[in-house]
Amino acid sequence: MRISMDEIINAVCLNTADRKGVPPSEVEVQLAWDENLGFTAEVWVQGRSQYLVEANLLEAIEQYMFREYNRRVFRSQITLDVEDEIWADIADH
Repeated sequence: MRISMDEIINAVCLNTADRKGVPPSEVEVQLAWDENLGFTAEVWVQGRSQYLVEANLLEAIEQYMFREYNRRVFRSQITLDVEDEIWADIADH
Protein backbone atom coordinates (compact mmCIF):
# COMPACT_ATOMS: atom_id res chain seq x y z
CA MET A 1 0.00 0.00 0.00
CA ARG A 2 1.24 3.49 -0.79
CA ILE A 3 0.19 6.65 0.99
CA SER A 4 0.66 10.02 -0.66
CA MET A 5 2.45 13.13 0.51
CA ASP A 6 -0.93 14.64 1.44
CA GLU A 7 -1.70 11.67 3.68
CA ILE A 8 1.73 11.91 5.33
CA ILE A 9 1.04 15.59 6.00
CA ASN A 10 -2.36 14.66 7.46
CA ALA A 11 -0.69 12.02 9.63
CA VAL A 12 1.82 14.55 10.99
CA CYS A 13 -0.96 17.13 11.53
CA LEU A 14 -3.10 14.69 13.49
CA ASN A 15 -0.16 13.40 15.53
CA THR A 16 1.06 16.91 16.36
CA ALA A 17 -2.45 18.13 17.20
CA ASP A 18 -2.88 15.22 19.63
CA ARG A 19 0.48 15.93 21.27
CA LYS A 20 -0.06 19.69 21.56
CA GLY A 21 -3.76 19.56 22.46
CA VAL A 22 -4.87 21.74 19.56
CA PRO A 23 -7.23 21.14 16.63
CA PRO A 24 -5.53 19.74 13.49
CA SER A 25 -6.57 22.89 11.62
CA GLU A 26 -4.06 24.84 13.77
CA VAL A 27 -1.12 22.71 12.60
CA GLU A 28 0.89 23.48 9.47
CA VAL A 29 3.39 20.97 8.07
CA GLN A 30 6.10 21.15 5.45
CA LEU A 31 7.87 17.90 4.52
CA ALA A 32 11.45 17.86 3.26
CA TRP A 33 14.20 15.51 2.22
CA ASP A 34 17.88 16.34 2.58
CA GLU A 35 20.85 14.23 1.61
CA ASN A 36 22.44 14.72 5.04
CA LEU A 37 19.35 14.81 7.27
CA GLY A 38 17.04 12.38 5.46
CA PHE A 39 13.28 12.92 5.75
CA THR A 40 12.19 15.74 8.03
CA ALA A 41 9.22 18.00 8.62
CA GLU A 42 8.89 21.51 9.89
CA VAL A 43 5.72 21.93 11.93
CA TRP A 44 4.12 25.20 13.01
CA VAL A 45 1.65 25.34 15.90
CA GLN A 46 0.38 28.64 17.29
CA GLY A 47 3.23 30.56 15.69
CA ARG A 48 5.97 28.25 16.99
CA SER A 49 8.13 26.11 14.75
CA GLN A 50 9.42 22.61 15.47
CA TYR A 51 11.50 20.20 13.39
CA LEU A 52 10.63 16.51 13.26
CA VAL A 53 13.05 13.77 12.22
CA GLU A 54 12.24 10.62 10.27
CA ALA A 55 11.43 8.61 13.42
CA ASN A 56 8.73 11.16 14.27
CA LEU A 57 7.28 10.87 10.76
CA LEU A 58 7.19 7.07 10.99
CA GLU A 59 5.42 7.25 14.35
CA ALA A 60 2.82 9.60 12.89
CA ILE A 61 2.29 7.26 9.91
CA GLU A 62 1.89 4.24 12.23
CA GLN A 63 -0.83 6.03 14.18
CA TYR A 64 -2.49 7.34 11.01
CA MET A 65 -2.64 3.85 9.48
CA PHE A 66 -4.38 2.54 12.60
CA ARG A 67 -6.73 5.53 12.90
CA GLU A 68 -7.72 5.84 9.23
CA TYR A 69 -7.32 2.29 7.87
CA ASN A 70 -7.64 0.18 11.04
CA ARG A 71 -4.27 -1.41 10.17
CA ARG A 72 -1.57 -1.93 12.77
CA VAL A 73 1.78 -1.39 11.07
CA PHE A 74 5.28 -1.17 12.44
CA ARG A 75 8.15 1.10 11.47
CA SER A 76 9.93 -1.80 9.79
CA GLN A 77 7.00 -1.97 7.32
CA ILE A 78 7.18 1.71 6.33
CA THR A 79 9.54 2.95 3.63
CA LEU A 80 9.69 6.65 2.84
CA ASP A 81 10.79 7.63 -0.65
CA VAL A 82 10.97 10.75 -2.79
CA GLU A 83 11.01 11.62 -6.45
CA ASP A 84 8.86 14.63 -7.36
CA GLU A 85 7.15 14.33 -3.99
CA ILE A 86 7.45 12.25 -0.84
CA TRP A 87 5.41 9.08 -0.33
CA ALA A 88 5.38 6.09 2.01
CA ASP A 89 5.12 2.45 1.01
CA ILE A 90 3.57 0.18 3.62
CA ALA A 91 4.64 -3.45 3.32
CA ASP A 92 2.33 -6.30 4.24
CA HIS A 93 3.86 -8.61 6.85
